[in-house]
Amino acid sequence: MTAAGTPGHGPLAGVRVVELAGIGPGPFAAMLLADLGADVVRVDRPGGAGLGVDPAHDITNRNKRSVIIDLKAEDGASRVLDLAERADILIEGYRPGVAERLGVGPEDCRARNPALVYGRMTGWGQEGPLAQRAGHDIAYIALTGTLGMIGDPDRPPAVPANLLGDYAGGSLYLVVGLLAALHHARATGSGQTVDAAIVDGTAHLSTMIHGMMAAGGWQDRRAANLLDGGCPYYGTYETADGRHMAVGPLEQRFYDQFVDLLGIPELGPAHKDPARWEELRAAVADRFRTRT
Repeated sequence: MTAAGTPGHGPLAGVRVVELAGIGPGPFAAMLLADLGADVVRVDRPGGAGLGVDPAHDITNRNKRSVIIDLKAEDGASRVLDLAERADILIEGYRPGVAERLGVGPEDCRARNPALVYGRMTGWGQEGPLAQRAGHDIAYIALTGTLGMIGDPDRPPAVPANLLGDYAGGSLYLVVGLLAALHHARATGSGQTVDAAIVDGTAHLSTMIHGMMAAGGWQDRRAANLLDGGCPYYGTYETADGRHMAVGPLEQRFYDQFVDLLGIPELGPAHKDPARWEELRAAVADRFRTRT
């Protein structure tokens, strides 16, 4: 990726993107495209929208240009369509039907630019029983079951900021779809609509876990598995100064070094014996509590 502040360089140099301003995964997706060299014009509404972040500190705006357009004004839609006519990609994150009501939906834009890739970012998707519902990251990842995989078994599921849903299940999947559709548009001259839903992307992220569960290699409960904190050599330990160390020596040779450096080589055989994991966890915890 290019460094912030150096637009016009990178593999997407020359690609023109219009971002209809919003919050969360849409702006983050546009930021990624800008980081890769795309020329991103952010269409801001009068008064702006956001989570109270001073624009001077909103890093998702890096490498972007900005224009203020009131889409509810008489000439608002036509001004956005003028931008779309010269663009390769457009990104919007409205609820289903809103872009169409404003006159800047996929059909409106591609009537002016048949090769345009039109990206839609939602939580629930364009259709279905929840499509018109409001929502946030935590609700989306809860419904997919991925939230329930994270945290201590004796406490409620841990909340992973908005990284898992908004950005991983949302922004990253939108960008993959946009780039695939851009490749198609460059080859055929025909644009596409990319409908990225956070519930879809987040569910897809758990593909490996579902495969492991089907194979009997994953239990459907928190902190009982190799990668969810259940394994004593893949987790975190409190140190003498009240902070924590993260450890992950999964492979045998790394594990052998781990127990040797901790001074507990007698627990080497516990590596592949879940019945001894609590014994191992207690010994490791005791060692980490002696050092900062």
